[in-house]
Amino acid sequence: MSRVQNVRHWADRLSMVVPLSRIAVETVRFDTQLMENPIISGVEYQQGELAGYEVREYLLEKWGRKCAYCGAENVPLEVEHIHPKSRRGSNRVSNLLISCHACNQAKGSRDVREFLAHDPARLKRILAQARQPLSDAAAVNATRYAIGNALKELGLPVTFWSGGRTKYNRIRLGYPKDHWLDAACVGDNPSQAPEKLQAWSIKAVGRGRRQMCSMDKYGFPRTRPKAHKRVHGFQTDDLVKAIVPTGKHAGTHIGRVAVRTRGSFRVGQVDDISWRYCALVQRANGYDYANGGHKAGQCASIPPTSKDGGLPGVWSVRNRARENAPLL
Repeated sequence: MSRVQNVRHWADRLSMVVPLSRIAVETVRFDTQLMENPIISGVEYQQGELAGYEVREYLLEKWGRKCAYCGAENVPLEVEHIHPKSRRGSNRVSNLLISCHACNQAKGSRDVREFLAHDPARLKRILAQARQPLSDAAAVNATRYAIGNALKELGLPVTFWSGGRTKYNRIRLGYPKDHWLDAACVGDNPSQAPEKLQAWSIKAVGRGRRQMCSMDKYGFPRTRPKAHKRVHGFQTDDLVKAIVPTGKHAGTHIGRVAVRTRGSFRVGQVDDISWRYCALVQRANGYDYANGGHKAGQCASIPPTSKDGGLPGVWSVRNRARENAPLL
């Protein structure tokens, strides 16, 4: 529900500044039955020009879009069998990984234990990661239509598209891999993304904890409840700018603040900064903001400016599962 409500909340915010006319939602679907049992019947939906895109996209996310054997990035990657098919290895997703062409050829028909006998640390990591549960896939499956149904409350036409179709559009248009560019490729009419366009990352970070005081290992309170939420006008997670004139922390520090009643705050990673040196930049509202792309999570993009100077009324939403509801 946090994922759904965050996307719905930002749809409301965008609708106040952007004349939205329709919304395209990417409903990524991972067939967990097919991942565990590749010979299951009724797989006609895999046929056609999008065949294989869904499982391959899942493997790319699972293995961090780099070769599992050598760690190479930004090179063509291939689907590789951990236990080779020539030795009765299966096509189930727990037996698949992503590797570069050189490592794939070097491994050949050998088992991964034989291929990485000289590197036991990497072998242990690969075997552990191969058996990771499908919790991310389950989270995406659970929210893919709930997000779309929540966005329908805006009264705009909402269409649904698969992750394989998004990837197909991105490859066809020649865009590099980036989540905000993937969002621009959702739907039947992908947006043209200028090179100078930069993504604005908005990540849901929450509004602190409901716990009033800290506990010891036995479950008894070891601190007293906070008497005041704000100290000298500042609240934990406010974005502040601190200009310290002298001392070991002299300089300018910008970051989220952690307040203390004694007036000595932590700004970002720098501790013991007096409140007198702090200036408020933005009140804590449950979100963190940054320029540039973001690696994972649910994301949405505002398409580029149209020729007449106005923003086109199309909003694309991508439902990613790695983090708790970041938005692009």
